[in-house]
Amino acid sequence: MSSPRAYAAVDLGASSGRVMVGRVGPDWLELAEAHRFANRPVRVPEGLRWDVLGLYAGVLDGLRAAGRVDSVGIDSWAVDYGLLDADGALLGNPVHYRDARTEGVAEQVWARIPAAELYARTGLQYAPFNTLYQLVAARSSAQFAHAERLLLVPDLVSYWLTGEQGTELTNASTTQLVDPRTRDWSYEVADRLGIDLGLFAPLRRPGDPAGVLRPGVLEETGLTGPVPVTAVGSHDTASAVAAVPAVGERFAYICTGTWSLAGLELTAPVLTEESRAANFTNELGLDGTVRYLRNIMGLWLLQECVRAWGDPELGGLLRAAAGAPALRSVVDAGDAGFLAPGRMPERIAEACRASGQPVPRTPGETTRCILDSLALAHRRAVADAQRLAGHPVDTVYVVGGGTRNALLCQLTADACGLPVVAGPAEAAALGNVLVQARAHGVVGDLADMRRLLTRTQPLTRYVPRGGTVRWAAAEARLATG
Repeated sequence: MSSPRAYAAVDLGASSGRVMVGRVGPDWLELAEAHRFANRPVRVPEGLRWDVLGLYAGVLDGLRAAGRVDSVGIDSWAVDYGLLDADGALLGNPVHYRDARTEGVAEQVWARIPAAELYARTGLQYAPFNTLYQLVAARSSAQFAHAERLLLVPDLVSYWLTGEQGTELTNASTTQLVDPRTRDWSYEVADRLGIDLGLFAPLRRPGDPAGVLRPGVLEETGLTGPVPVTAVGSHDTASAVAAVPAVGERFAYICTGTWSLAGLELTAPVLTEESRAANFTNELGLDGTVRYLRNIMGLWLLQECVRAWGDPELGGLLRAAAGAPALRSVVDAGDAGFLAPGRMPERIAEACRASGQPVPRTPGETTRCILDSLALAHRRAVADAQRLAGHPVDTVYVVGGGTRNALLCQLTADACGLPVVAGPAEAAALGNVLVQARAHGVVGDLADMRRLLTRTQPLTRYVPRGGTVRWAAAEARLATG
């Protein structure tokens, strides 16, 4: 029997980056962390920026720690980008999607393309940080005037590693410049908004070759070439959904982390006005699939509270939350008012006060409010997705960092009234690794990838308790608050 092949997954999240090494064979899949590093945005006079040079240094350190690998794949958060000049040099650190520069920009866009038409053409939910709005906000800047190329964050890292430029499709679909029906650029939308699609490098699909590590990178990392870089689902959610260990089609997924992305895997987009009003998005996934989902604020709410409280031990907070009264107070976890950093405990308290609910008084009560609110948002998203897509489900799969939060998983099962299967925690890295392995002939199609996950990864099942009446009541209370 041949030994498993080794693949490096560069997985850049909004709060940390990591390089993971996956070893894959026909009945073998294991993942080990080579290196993890912080992703700390920096506020400078002109706004909030990503420290992309620090991230790239972390990637190089991770590849050095990974040792011999057969391929490298890169995924990251969506929508943000770097601009390059005519020499291929980066024109400043990428702007953070939580920066305030897009305030009021949507109204400018809708004056040219009404919101309903924009949704019918691109299928993307409204979010103030979509790349389209960022580009409209940026086009009068001196930096933009000197730009010859735009690379989304994972494509920028790939370019620095290989010297080759491309735009991977799953991440491109988050720009609001792609038609989900054709799986190509929406040229009419770009033309009407004066956006030059020539700024983007040619489209790549997951599994496409993306170059080989440059000699300088090999020297920096101690690797022996050639080492190919393989395009994966470079939007981390696309990679995470590829690693949902589902059997059949009757499933919903929730990718948990800084954000919760809750929805369905479909074969065609849902572009109805009702879908737009419900703020669902149609992003592209592997093998012609569509990720039909809603963005929910996610564990960002708790992360910001923990930061404000001076980084107390998370286990203690969760134990206190488990003992706090259930559904005493809930907030809308999809509210854009929670998007910006800072003062999160106070903002949650203000939202409870404004809706006439009891105000959480302790960190444990605030944590319980957050987890109940997230479970309630998961319930609404799963129910709305089934109704809007005409696609019933019988199981909810939770993947990503939130799988380590047993209370959140149980509350999600309770709220949805459906069994929850939790795991794997490192879904984005596993999806990244499996796409590389498939491109190199080690595993088969998406169904084969998922069968391998179910055979090899630890999964935890949560059964709903107590009925959903009280969750429906909390939902009604929130709707009228």
